Amino acid sequence: MNVEQARFNMIEQQIRPWDVLDTRVLDLLRVVRREDFVPEVHKAQAFVDVELPLTATRRMLAPKVEARLLQELKLQGQDKVLEIGAATGHLTALMSRFAQRVVAVEADETLATQARANLKRAGVLNATVLTQTGAEGVAAEAPFDAILLAGSVASVPQGLLQQLKVGGRLAAIVGGEPVMRAVMITRVSEGDFRTVEMFDTVAGRLPGFAEAPAFSF
Repeated sequence: MNVEQARFNMIEQQIRPWDVLDTRVLDLLRVVRREDFVPEVHKAQAFVDVELPLTATRRMLAPKVEARLLQELKLQGQDKVLEIGAATGHLTALMSRFAQRVVAVEADETLATQARANLKRAGVLNATVLTQTGAEGVAAEAPFDAILLAGSVASVPQGLLQQLKVGGRLAAIVGGEPVMRAVMITRVSEGDFRTVEMFDTVAGRLPGFAEAPAFSF
C-alpha cells in the first residue's frame, strides 16, 4: 500500500467533501500519522471510511467524523481540553497540536496504555491519559475551554456541562441507532447553554454513560 497516496485520498475524497475545509485541520491530518494509532491487525484499513474495532465494544471513530469534530471545536493555543474516550490516542494527538493542554480519559485499561505509548512515540508532551470512565468528567481539572466526547451517548450529563468555562463548548454525538446527531453545546452563562445540531452520523457507544436521558436540551 502506498501510505501517502492513501492518506491523500482519505483527506481529499472523504474528509474535504464532508465540509472539513479548515486548512489547519487538513494540514494537521497530513502530519499526525493516523496509521500509528491503529492496531496492527487493522493498519491496512487505517484510511478507510469506517469505524475500526479496537475491542469487543469499542471502535475508533471514522476519519471524517474525527476531522469534522476537531474543526467544529475551533481549538486555540490557550485552551484546556477534556477528551472522553481517548481510545488509542489519535484524536488526543490531533487536539494536542491546537490546545495548550489535553486531559483525556479512557475507561479501558488496555486502550489507555496503548494511548499513552502512542502519544509518547508521537512526541506529544501536553496530553495526559487517565484510566477512568468519563461520564463524571474530571472535576479536579475543571473548568475546561472545550470537552469532546469521542463516541456516542444517549444524552450529555449535566455534570459534564458544569465543567465548562463560560464560553466553553462541548462536542458530542447524541442519540441512539439509527438516528444520532453531532451537537455543539456552548455555555453562554453560568446557567444557560446553547445547543446547535451539526451533522447526522452513527458512532459506537462510550462506556459508563446512562442510557436514560440525564439532560434534556
